[in-house]
Amino acid sequence: MSENETQTPAAAAADVLPPSSFLIVDDDRVLRERLARAFRDRGHEVETASGLAEAQDVAARFRPKRAVIDLRMPDGSGLELVRALRAADDGIEIVVLTGYGSIATAIEAIRLGATYYLHKPADADDILTAFSRGASPPLASSEVEHPTPSLARAEWEHINRVLADCGGNVSAAARRLGLHRRSLQRKLQKYPPNQ
Repeated sequence: MSENETQTPAAAAADVLPPSSFLIVDDDRVLRERLARAFRDRGHEVETASGLAEAQDVAARFRPKRAVIDLRMPDGSGLELVRALRAADDGIEIVVLTGYGSIATAIEAIRLGATYYLHKPADADDILTAFSRGASPPLASSEVEHPTPSLARAEWEHINRVLADCGGNVSAAARRLGLHRRSLQRKLQKYPPNQ
C-alpha cells in the first residue's frame, strides 16, 4: 500500500484479526454462504449451520473460536444459542446479527456473553471489525449527544424487552403487556422506528 492510500477501519480490522475458526449460523442460505466464502477468502476456517439444533451439533464437533449468529431462527432464538455456546466454551467470541434489532435484545445478547451485536445487512469486514472492537478496552465517555428516542421507539424497545424476558413466547408477552396476542404480533411485524 502506498503512502497516499489509506485503509478503511473495516479493512484494517480484517488485517489485524488473525486467522481463526468461525461458525456462521443463519437461516438465509445466500447470506450464510456469502459470509462463509468471504471469511474463507480471508484465511479463516468456517463451518455453517441454518438453525439452532444444527448449530449445536456443528459446534460440538468443530469447536469454533468465534461464532456469527442470526437472532431469529426457525427452530429457536439466537439468544438460546449464545447461552448454549458460552456454556460449552466460555472463551468463544460471538457476534449476534439481526434485521430486527432493539436495544433490549442487544443488551440481552451482551448479558448472555455475546462480544458484539450488529444490525443487518453486515458484511464480513463489519463482522471482523466487531470482533476486533470486542477485544478492545472500553472507550472513554463520549462527548457525542445521543438523541432521545421517540415514544414509538420506546414502545418498541419495551415490547422487545418483555418478549425477551418471556423467552420469545408471544402469548406470555402479550399477557404481561395486557395486549391481545394478535395485536402484539402486528406490532412485532412492523419495522422498529428509527428514533
